[in-house]
Formats: sequence, C-alpha cells, structure tokens
Amino acid sequence: QVQTVESGGGWVQPGGSLRLSCTTSGSIFSINDMGWYRQAPGKQRELVAVITSGGSTEYTDSVKGRFTISRDNAKNTVYLQMSSLKPEDTAVYYCNADVVPYGSRLSFRSWGQGTQVTVSS
Repeated sequence: QVQTVESGGGWVQPGGSLRLSCTTSGSIFSINDMGWYRQAPGKQRELVAVITSGGSTEYTDSVKGRFTISRDNAKNTVYLQMSSLKPEDTAVYYCNADVVPYGSRLSFRSWGQGTQVTVSS
C-alpha cells in the first residue's frame, strides 16, 4: 500500500507566500520524480513543477522565479515554496510521485487528494 498526502494549502492575499508539503509512504523501494500539478475551476490539470531523485527541476513558465520545488529523499517528501502569489495561482494543487514499490521493477504514479490554494484580497 502506498499513500500520498499533501498539506499546507489555504488562503493568502496577492503577493503572499505559502509552502506546500507532500509525503509518500508505504511499501516503497524508491521514488523517481515527484511533482506538483494544479487544476483551476473549468481548466485542465497542468504541471507546475517537477523534481527528479537527483534534484533536477523544471517549472512551468508562469511560476518561474516565484515557486521553488525541493525534496527530502530520506522522508519521501516534496515541497513547493510559493511566493509572490497571484490570483491566477488559485487552484487545487496535487502532488504526484513516481513510485517503485518493493518487489516490483515497475513504477506507478501515486496521486495525493489535492489541497486548495486560494489567492485573493
């Protein structure tokens, strides 16, 4: 059994900051990349940022310079530090981990349940 759980969402005024956390737990041999996605009302889910097990990162253009993704491999945890938040960042943020379970050579995507981020005055 593998479970991915996000935390840290909430309401913030424009220009403010929030830090999201996501931990994957269970029968895990290793985790490849971990990422954050978001889905705004009426829009498709989009990739926000991704980080490999080695620490390489990629960001969608709209968050570059404002968001920072990081991870603690020992804790199977990924973070998203969000600064200079804008109303258009409002969305449900989902965590995703590419997990290799014990006893398997194949990985699968483990999704969290999502955490709401609302940016408004």
